[in-house]
Amino acid sequence: MNGNIKLKTLITEKQIKQRVAALSREISAHYSGETLMIVGLLNGSFIFLADLVRQLNQYKLHLIVDFMRIYSYGSNTVTSGKPTLCQDVTIDVKGRHILIVDDILDTGHTIEYVIQYLSAFKPLSLRSCVCLDKTGRRQANVQADYVGFTIPDVFVVGYGLDYDGRFREIPDISILS
Repeated sequence: MNGNIKLKTLITEKQIKQRVAALSREISAHYSGETLMIVGLLNGSFIFLADLVRQLNQYKLHLIVDFMRIYSYGSNTVTSGKPTLCQDVTIDVKGRHILIVDDILDTGHTIEYVIQYLSAFKPLSLRSCVCLDKTGRRQANVQADYVGFTIPDVFVVGYGLDYDGRFREIPDISILS
């Protein structure tokens, strides 16, 4: 996919900010008085995670943030369906409330893999939060506990999501064609 790449806005920066604020209210209500360990899945989640953590800060949650790096797309617009762990968490998850934060729930293979992987370390609880949920492509039997937006089966970029390393910096979420 090169040459005439076109972007069409699907979700505006304003809509994203409003939804992240609402998600932070939902999450903080659930974890009120608890210490929450947020595990961001790199690379796509970093902008969403940063905005979410800043919003959660106003609710005075005790937060710990760590990251995992999972590859499943590479330079393609279609997932390989085989997530590969490239970077593990550096903080022990045993006995902690864990919230996995990802950019997009597509086929579900990545979240399924991460849930199974982290469950083996016996966290106190394990939930997931995704910016985007593309339900039409689901192959694994998983659902996110917190969802920013449900989107159709289109390839999107912006707000941390990329195509071959490009377009992450765009503040809106746009359809790539």
